[in-house]
Amino acid sequence: MAEYTTIRPAGAGARAAQIDEGLRAHMNKVYGLMSVGMVLTGGVAWAVGTNDAMVQAIFGTPLKWVVMFAPLIMVFAFSAMINRLSTAAAQLFFYVYAALMGLSISFIFAAFTGISIAQTFLVTAISFAGLSLYGYTTKKDLSGFGTFLIMGVIGLIVASIVNIFLASSALAFAISVIGVLVFAGLTAYDTQNIKNTYLQHAMAADQEWLGKAAIMGALQLYLDFINMFMFLLQFLGNRE
Repeated sequence: MAEYTTIRPAGAGARAAQIDEGLRAHMNKVYGLMSVGMVLTGGVAWAVGTNDAMVQAIFGTPLKWVVMFAPLIMVFAFSAMINRLSTAAAQLFFYVYAALMGLSISFIFAAFTGISIAQTFLVTAISFAGLSLYGYTTKKDLSGFGTFLIMGVIGLIVASIVNIFLASSALAFAISVIGVLVFAGLTAYDTQNIKNTYLQHAMAADQEWLGKAAIMGALQLYLDFINMFMFLLQFLGNRE
């Protein structure tokens, strides 16, 4: 059998190595930003959720509706505004959003035991790491799942709002099961999408774009983690 050797220009290998190095730096920045956001969320949630007076002041009054829906409104606003924001402003917006999310989910410290919250967080972290690694390394194109997963998120939002008024335990269980599956899929999908988007734009070396892309990627993975954690908590959390 004949053997063929692919001959590339001398600069091609160096350029490919440069792109690989840039991709690693980009992904490290994405995960770094996400981690800072998680620390902010956890810190605010713990500080508020372990203070009975603050929990009652927020979740025992109509203010709870503002706190619950503000993160959803902010994430849509952030997606619409990011192109008009500087990189520094976009990063600040993300951190403010992460703190507000911590306020929104702080009730879990009043509703669940601390040990079960920690255990669920650990399970979520291990699952997230595995799914994200799969999304980064797999050769399979996951883009075909994107529309289906986004439709799943929209369905979850609608069903969750409806169940606020129905208070159906059966519907809540179904929402939690589907939620875990949807955000597990999104973790792999978003990781691959972040990687592919970087590779498509790497040649341009637009630092402003790369900075915003890292923040947007961090937000996507942050939301995947938070939502998967909250849905898993419905199964693994022990109530106070």
